[in-house]
Amino acid sequence: MAGLLSGSGLLCGQTAATPSAVAGDAGPSARNVVCESADMGWNHCKADTSGRVTLLRKLSDDDTTCIRGTDWGTDASGIWVARGCRAEFSTGDQPDSTAIQLIRCESGNGLTSSCPVRLRDAPVRLYRQLSAFPCKQGKTWGVRRNEIWVSRGCRADFELGLEDGGGFASGPLRVTCESSKGRRNRCYLGVTTGVTLERQLSRAQCVLDKSWGWDRDGIWVDDGCRAEFVVR
Repeated sequence: MAGLLSGSGLLCGQTAATPSAVAGDAGPSARNVVCESADMGWNHCKADTSGRVTLLRKLSDDDTTCIRGTDWGTDASGIWVARGCRAEFSTGDQPDSTAIQLIRCESGNGLTSSCPVRLRDAPVRLYRQLSAFPCKQGKTWGVRRNEIWVSRGCRADFELGLEDGGGFASGPLRVTCESSKGRRNRCYLGVTTGVTLERQLSRAQCVLDKSWGWDRDGIWVDDGCRAEFVVR
């Protein structure tokens, strides 16, 4: 099962400004904000909500929901979350020059599913995993001529690259990955070139090859490491 989605420039943990592409535009610039409900409680995160606000990426466990109006919403000063919802939200206007193409492909009941798409030799990468089951390139997802396939419960959004070989319109991905309660965790996403640690968010040290690392299927963290990473 597949569906084309509209996307925006950068994936960010916490907030990161994206300058407007239109000179003299007084509208709000694009920002991504992570907001979380701790212990199922209500929480408010200050954000610019004068423009469009969308849920970019759900970060909470699969047994919690993030439904607008029930688990999250907006007011004049920011975004609120409740009932365990933890997610990354996109706020502000998104410039057309950074528009990207996403296609959602889902493996129902663990079966292999094919999602037709006109690639024209454009590259494809895992943009965000939506399932509890891992999406591993070559094992539970892959690309054939003009199609993306998924299997074994993999459900994800995939980014289509530029047909001229110029890479991906969104550029490097910025993502937050964390080790909860000191346990090892893996954040699945497509890695083409490498991963760098941009900002440590935890008190626990994030040391390459000791408490964090990466491979082509994503990033792993351990021993309480929580950080923002840049994925290329």
